[in-house]
Amino acid sequence: MTAREGQTFAGESRVVRYVNFVKLPHTLFALPFALVGVVLGSYVHRVTVAQVGWVVLAFTAARFAAMGFNRIADREIDARNPRTRMREIPAGVIGVREAMAAVIAASLVFFVAAYQLGRICFYLSPIAIGWVLFYSYTKRFTRLSHLVMGLGLAIAPVGGYLATTGHWSEPWWMLCALSIAVMTWAGGFDILYALQDVAFDREHGLRSIPAALGEPGAIAVSRVLHVITIASLAAVGVAAHAGTIYAIGVGIAAMLLLYEHSLVKPNDLSKLDAAFFTMNGVISIVYFGFVLAQRVFAA
Repeated sequence: MTAREGQTFAGESRVVRYVNFVKLPHTLFALPFALVGVVLGSYVHRVTVAQVGWVVLAFTAARFAAMGFNRIADREIDARNPRTRMREIPAGVIGVREAMAAVIAASLVFFVAAYQLGRICFYLSPIAIGWVLFYSYTKRFTRLSHLVMGLGLAIAPVGGYLATTGHWSEPWWMLCALSIAVMTWAGGFDILYALQDVAFDREHGLRSIPAALGEPGAIAVSRVLHVITIASLAAVGVAAHAGTIYAIGVGIAAMLLLYEHSLVKPNDLSKLDAAFFTMNGVISIVYFGFVLAQRVFAA
């Protein structure tokens, strides 16, 4: 019997199937960055509870659509990979038509939430959803698919800021730095996650940095990306004139990233789940907590 993929829940209910289908818990380690955009925007414009709710709904719906579409696009690849062949579509637990209906429904929810967040968010929403759906095909033609995925997540804090303020940041490069931070953070950990499939990707002609460079080279690239992450988070603090609390948060995020990389070695991937899921969840939540604390206690 094939073992269940990591970070999935046991159970046969419809709810559990869909939670596993889109890896819903992964939302928890990416959502805080969307809320960081909201907090930074609150320095410029008052934030309402309704806005926060719509941001959370928009992010969750977009991620559901992106992950669901990825499962549809990759269903034949997943069926051939021993690690993923028990995913819901290859295993026959969820049909393609049902999955596509769920993706369409989630996309519509995203558009409704974007509309509620203002004109600029609504106008940009087709670009946002188009980009995160486009990611599913990039591993077929570029090894930079990790950064394409990261940029998809980087849309979230920009959206949170725009939803709050209705305009781009001042200085203009603050949101650029925050986007680079999220893109390199997510791209770096996606490279680590792809270490599991080096042999499979090479055999089937799929592009990834681990498949191209091997485990040592891929881990080195991931580390470089995460150095850029910390530098970019520091730049955000400079742009936002943040104080000591924010700086402490960036320092703790750096230490957590160092610990994450200590868990993954070229000849030992046994702790990859802890590095990928647990540590990234902790990092994003901790960083958001310090951004919020800076706003609340040092306003």
